[in-house]
Amino acid sequence: MSLLRNINLGIRFLLELSALAAFGYWGFTARAQIGWRVFLAFVLPLGVAVVWGLFISPKARISTGRHGQVWLGLVIFLLAAFALARRGHPSAALAFALISAISSLLLYLPTR
Repeated sequence: MSLLRNINLGIRFLLELSALAAFGYWGFTARAQIGWRVFLAFVLPLGVAVVWGLFISPKARISTGRHGQVWLGLVIFLLAAFALARRGHPSAALAFALISAISSLLLYLPTR
């Protein structure tokens, strides 16, 4: 593997963790009673992690191919960016979306 690919995979892992945090943050700051907010803060990241493990991870149980993994991962990342934007963090959302798009593009490109 090339050095750029290894760096990108490290960045992608950090993006995955950040997406889980963004979904948890969105759930905890929802306009609901505290019980629902705590529930959403745990269930949303857990649901995303299950989807990631089933369809997107390198050892996914349901193979979607390289292109499916890249595009589904990008959808998850963009949803996390949208969650950040909805909670009043448009700059963070834009930065997250741009980094996610660049990382996904680098994974989408064929390797030599």
